[in-house]
Amino acid sequence: MATVGVAGLGAMGSRIARRLADAGHELVVWNRDPAKAEPLVGAGAVAAASPADLAGRVEAVITMVADPRALVDVTEGPDGVVAGMSEGTTLIQMSTVGLESISRLAALLTDDALLDSPVLGSVSEAESGTLNVFAGGQPKPIERWKSLLATLGTVLHVGPVGAGTAAKLVANTTLVGVIGLLGETLALADGLGLSREAAFEVLGKTALAEQAERRRPAIESGEYPARFALYLARKDADLIVEAAAKAGIELRLTEGAREWLADAEAAGLGNEDYSAVLARILEGRQGAR
Repeated sequence: MATVGVAGLGAMGSRIARRLADAGHELVVWNRDPAKAEPLVGAGAVAAASPADLAGRVEAVITMVADPRALVDVTEGPDGVVAGMSEGTTLIQMSTVGLESISRLAALLTDDALLDSPVLGSVSEAESGTLNVFAGGQPKPIERWKSLLATLGTVLHVGPVGAGTAAKLVANTTLVGVIGLLGETLALADGLGLSREAAFEVLGKTALAEQAERRRPAIESGEYPARFALYLARKDADLIVEAAAKAGIELRLTEGAREWLADAEAAGLGNEDYSAVLARILEGRQGAR
């Protein structure tokens, strides 16, 4: 067992922290809003006064924050994680951020002190320990922390620092692309006069069959239970498009999916589940894009 810190106790960070505590690890936590740490403290975790204070108390720090700006705020400066780390402490960065964010963080640490390990999955997978962890880093820290990461799900070592973030951006490209394609497919069926029942029967014979069946109850009820906030999906799509542009890769389909997410966010759906973009697409407001 290890002494582990978790900085960032939102929907994912709080569940990751809970799972580690339930596995027997000693837990130290920090969140910008201290109230979010209270349930974990009540269950035996220790609350840190700052990210630096947290890092000074543990063997490994997990960061799980919303975006690149939040990662800078949590890791840099006199109160940041890096300032509090000592020799032998590992920073396990699990947020979805861009490659520039990871390069910036790596420049502050030695090769063995950083794991770039974002996760694929949402709150239910975090609770059940069935996340996919895309681990980027040197062999030594990977080996040291693989059993801890395995508490959270399946660990896939994809390469050096930076590869974990690259893998997460690749994976999330499929998420934003598929949900956009499903919405446009159903909008086309509506526009061509195909009944919704027939449309789902047709989709059941295609590569979208599983996604169509999974999303059908939400589409028919108009209710999209929150698992992965739409504003975060839009942020991820921005990161994907930005990374592709810098690599000289043209992603026309992904750019279209990003536009749908941005449109839905502008329409007030940012805090809904990202699949609520389907409702926006099915409104048929092509001129609003």
